[in-house]
Amino acid sequence: MSSPGFNQQALNKAMMEAVDFVHAEGWEAPPTLFALVPTELVVDQIELDDDSAPLTLVVQDNLPENILPGSEELAEYVSRIAWPRQVEGAVLAQEIMFKDTAAPDSEPRSARLFSGCLREEGLELTVLQIRPTEEELAEAGPFAEDDIQLRGGPEVAPGVVAALRYGLEQDPDELL
Repeated sequence: MSSPGFNQQALNKAMMEAVDFVHAEGWEAPPTLFALVPTELVVDQIELDDDSAPLTLVVQDNLPENILPGSEELAEYVSRIAWPRQVEGAVLAQEIMFKDTAAPDSEPRSARLFSGCLREEGLELTVLQIRPTEEELAEAGPFAEDDIQLRGGPEVAPGVVAALRYGLEQDPDELL
């Protein structure tokens, strides 16, 4: 069970940090997986931009390079991770092709899907960042690429959240 203080607001803040991190890496990046750990556990070990945040992102550098975003292999890989008890949550960022169902004649567009959850049941969040077109960037001006617009809502990517949650529910000691 999560410690007091790890609530939806803590997840939201961690998610925005993940969005900023991945956005700084640029488009056409491989999937990025983050562990969410209590800041109090790492505050003395790493340099933090904001040590007042209850959760800190820890990038997982061991994702196999051959796993494609949005693939069954990625979902399977993420669901097989048994996170240690110190990890309070996880966030997965991946690029996908998105078709806006509200505009049936629209073409699919590149987008980033950020999905995360905490061990605490029901605490989850998924947001989508649609990649701006060249025309949109030209119209918006020289700093348009830095304008991050997110969409979200309930049940956006339930399969991704379920895979992340499954990994958080596993006891790594039982797998040894």
